[in-house]
Amino acid sequence: MNVSLLLIILLVGAFATYFAGDKLASRVALLFSLVALGISIALLNAYNSGENISFFKFWINKPAIAYSLTADGLSLIMLLLTTALTPLIIYSSFGNEYKNAKSFYGLILFMSFAMTGTFLASDGLLYYIFWELALIPIYFIALIWGNGDVEERKKAVVKFFIYTLAGSLFMLIAFVYLYQKAGSFLLQDLYKVDLSQIEQFWIFWAFFLAYAIKIPIIPFHTWQAKVYQKAPTVGTMLLSGIMLKMGLYSVLRWQLPITPIASTTYLPILIGLGIAGVIYGSIVALRQKDLKKLLAYSSLAHVGLIAAGCYTLNIDGLRGAVLQMISHGFVVVGLFFTAEIIYRRFDTRVITEMGGIRSQAPKFASLFMILVLASVALPTTFNFVGEFTVLYSLYQINVWFAVLGGTTIILGAYYMLKMYQQVMLGEPNTKVFADVSFHETFVLVIIIAVIFFFGMYPRPINELITPSLDQILRTLYKIQ
Repeated sequence: MNVSLLLIILLVGAFATYFAGDKLASRVALLFSLVALGISIALLNAYNSGENISFFKFWINKPAIAYSLTADGLSLIMLLLTTALTPLIIYSSFGNEYKNAKSFYGLILFMSFAMTGTFLASDGLLYYIFWELALIPIYFIALIWGNGDVEERKKAVVKFFIYTLAGSLFMLIAFVYLYQKAGSFLLQDLYKVDLSQIEQFWIFWAFFLAYAIKIPIIPFHTWQAKVYQKAPTVGTMLLSGIMLKMGLYSVLRWQLPITPIASTTYLPILIGLGIAGVIYGSIVALRQKDLKKLLAYSSLAHVGLIAAGCYTLNIDGLRGAVLQMISHGFVVVGLFFTAEIIYRRFDTRVITEMGGIRSQAPKFASLFMILVLASVALPTTFNFVGEFTVLYSLYQINVWFAVLGGTTIILGAYYMLKMYQQVMLGEPNTKVFADVSFHETFVLVIIIAVIFFFGMYPRPINELITPSLDQILRTLYKIQ
């Protein structure tokens, strides 16, 4: 099956959405996003049937650049995450009105196209092009349709753009150097390059800067909270639910196998940075008065644990990190959507101005509570599977890594339940809060269904990703 079809559908969908006009833009975007989801499922079925899901064509002779796309189990799970969340994010926005809607929804599909290309590309320069393309739509989505003071929003978005672009330039330099050694940008050729220890260290940190800013890992996180707060909720969902996974995926696909000596040498430092993000994000979340900023720092804490899992360099850590990427994508999109639902009714994101919602909207209160419990990794929820697996992998390296990493559960339970109490409970609010509509309920129920299904039965994902992760570890440890 031609994997390029998925990219073509998303790209054509972006232009079709724009030319459909403002009235039809949202529906056209939703239609193309659902078609993309259908193609992703078809690719999964083809892969499970033993088909080779790849596409290769020489693009430029000098330098040698190929239009090379490859989908294995790891790529496919990221494609499914992207194409499953994109229609949910689009549909969740139907309760809002956007000026120049055709551009807004067209940019969403274009961003989905770029992120999908990043997960599929197996040529370094093609991967870099898709990586940078994903930055353009989210820049305009946050800048034009964001909220709050215009000058503050511009400052936050420009800082995000410059940080991300600057980090990516180091990655580009690393690719250029690798090309000089390999004579190719193809992933399988880069894996075979014989690099000295010093060369690996420089390339490792060049990749790390690009990925640490995108994920983000502290101390490269300073752009995150402001951008999450100032972006429209759809933009925040795209950033937290999908875009940051580009960095985590790239650690596994590009950084670790190309620089195995450096990856092993710096393992304690990298795990330490991930765990520091867990503790820092959780403590700062405790002090937040803005609901979106609280969720942003909560996301930072969870992502820190995922990053620590990626750098454990054992199968449990890698598998737990991927499971947590998928679960985090659905949970964080659900939580930011609940924040948007509250904003639609109360026109505020200040936690102290809420309260008493449960008495007016019991259905919403129940759905919100389930998402809060999923966020704190309650057993039977998807987050529990990923976090437990990552903590087990950390325990295999050092018991203190597991103890410190486990603070995400304790601190997360405290600040999330405290937030729920302040937002949902207490005396009835003087403002009227209508219970969730059909389309709001539909989005939340789909997300919750995914959380519980894979929380109790993660086997399909495990079976899909484990062979790819085993191959990454074999490449890293030079095992034939």
